[in-house]
Amino acid sequence: MGVQAVIFDWGGTLTPWHDLELADMWRAICSAHLPTDDVEKAATALADAELELWRRGTDEHRSATLAEAFEMAGIQPTEELLATHFETWTPHTHTDPAVPGLFTTLREQGIRIGVLSNTIWSREWHERVFARDDVLDMLDGAVYSSEIPWTKPHAGAFRAAMDAVGATDPASCVFVGDRPYDDIHGAKSAGLRAVQIRHQTTHAFERPGLAPPDAVIHGLDELLPHIERWI
Repeated sequence: MGVQAVIFDWGGTLTPWHDLELADMWRAICSAHLPTDDVEKAATALADAELELWRRGTDEHRSATLAEAFEMAGIQPTEELLATHFETWTPHTHTDPAVPGLFTTLREQGIRIGVLSNTIWSREWHERVFARDDVLDMLDGAVYSSEIPWTKPHAGAFRAAMDAVGATDPASCVFVGDRPYDDIHGAKSAGLRAVQIRHQTTHAFERPGLAPPDAVIHGLDELLPHIERWI
């Protein structure tokens, strides 16, 4: 059976986990462009909209886009506002330093590398991040939920990621993620192996009756021994 592909979650997996308040992020974004008296109302509306889209993704497995968040909040997403959004999030999007070496080793072993992320961001924004961190060319394929109908843990999302990297057998694919439900239970239910990367807030996403991971790591530098065990 071996390992044909390793597919990674993005936030909290390929990027270190950051514990952030959405309202604070939106407040910083809005304050750069809106009149002072309008900032709090706009930031609250945008945070509420984004939280509702994330709830929908978790409970109904339906995808969403950043444009939907602005529409729900009743705010026009100008180019300037979008640029500030990307810049405000930039400190929290840097790729884990272990990734380039990990990807290089996987590629040397003939293993394909993919990304499957629950996100409201566009492909262009994610690729800008990966290109900035010199790992974009190391990906064999990527799927962002903003461009498909589903979010993880829907099996369709995992099948789309397998298609993106040219993998045909879920049993020969490994998914690496941090969330017990979206990532681990979803991958296992779709027939993939699953490795959970645990950080300090992982417990917040636990729920009863979930499929357990095939392996648990605390950093990406611990992943390779598990992959080599399954090759």
